[in-house]
Amino acid sequence: MPMDTELQEPPFAGSEVDTLVGALERNRRTFAWKCGGLDADGLAAKHPPSTVTLGGLLKHLALVEDEYFTGRLHDRELPAPWDAVDWNADPDWEWSSAADDSPEELMALWQASVERSRKAVAEALATGGIDQLAKRSRNGRSASLRYILVDLIEEYARHTGHADLIRESIDGLVGEGAPPS
Repeated sequence: MPMDTELQEPPFAGSEVDTLVGALERNRRTFAWKCGGLDADGLAAKHPPSTVTLGGLLKHLALVEDEYFTGRLHDRELPAPWDAVDWNADPDWEWSSAADDSPEELMALWQASVERSRKAVAEALATGGIDQLAKRSRNGRSASLRYILVDLIEEYARHTGHADLIRESIDGLVGEGAPPS
């Protein structure tokens, strides 16, 4: 897995931006570790009674990354595969279609979305800072970049909790991050 999965903490007494981005990166690394090294059966495994899978989580969080930073923050069209989905026909497409994708496809999709998000956040920080408002509103309100970062940290925290339970049920893997090398 190309992403560094060793647990790294956000700065202990850093700036607001460094702390928020550091917390998001820690959540991403932990999530990547929970999903890494599994075959198709592992990514399709469920922890009953839930129907959530690690593959579905990878694809869902890839969509969330693109929706938050490409769509909402910068008001840009979402890239493939999101741009070709008929969301009215299948509003949970990312979840239902994940079983059709290989582990390599799912991880690559998620990693590409994370990279786009990193670039989008860096661009926003360079041009308007953490207080700037998203260019696309929801319900007539635009969130600040600060809010979007906090919201994505919460999204990862919740779904990494799901991933913890699923992964432990597959092979007993537990913990917050890959042990130090």
